[in-house]
Amino acid sequence: MPWVETESPSFTARHESDQADEAVSVLEELEGFREQLGQLFEITPGDVAVIIHPGPVQLYLAQPWLPLARLFAAPAARRYLAGWYSRREIHVLSASALEERASNVAGSREALRLTPLREYAHLVIGANNPGLPPPFSPASFLRYRRWAWLAEGAAAYVSGQIDHLRPAIARRLREGGAPSFPPDARDAALLGGTIFTLLDEEAGEQACIELAIELHPQGARVALERSFGRPLLEIERRWREHLMRP
Repeated sequence: MPWVETESPSFTARHESDQADEAVSVLEELEGFREQLGQLFEITPGDVAVIIHPGPVQLYLAQPWLPLARLFAAPAARRYLAGWYSRREIHVLSASALEERASNVAGSREALRLTPLREYAHLVIGANNPGLPPPFSPASFLRYRRWAWLAEGAAAYVSGQIDHLRPAIARRLREGGAPSFPPDARDAALLGGTIFTLLDEEAGEQACIELAIELHPQGARVALERSFGRPLLEIERRWREHLMRP
């Protein structure tokens, strides 16, 4: 089936010809999201290509860093790694492919439908935080892994995806051992966002944005203590309580 393009003021979707209506819907949602993020971040990239893939094979071939990221992720998180990003592109699965990927657990479909917003959030966070990709390279991917809780957590938080991931988080807590704090790369996609929701409760949205746009040179401990205004052990205790909420 031939590929065509659909344009909006800030985005250009590339997609199969029978996905034109879907592309229009995705671009409208992204335009509104970009406008929202413009109130929070200094830089919100425009002229971004949105590639809508009909299935995961095409997505993985186009973005080979994604299968590597999925390899490191916990099983409960892998289905939600349904898109990827580069400097001026976001790659996502089509709506039908996302529907097939969803589980019967509450919130799974809703979380996956927000994949385009989550991937654009990655672009925005990377544009405002020079320590994070894009672009991806062996060095930047290693740095991404070290700070995956921040990169994935911030994207899940600002896109609203974290609001739908509670059942998946509960599965992760049942199936695995106690997660590390901050979450390691294995748990970042699911649990990273809970750091930001806790910080939002305690210090507000602006504190979350400030945490997202800087990798503190002294590491995660100092970054978290500065954001929360508490010792790391106290933050961890409150976070573990936060994880157990229904």
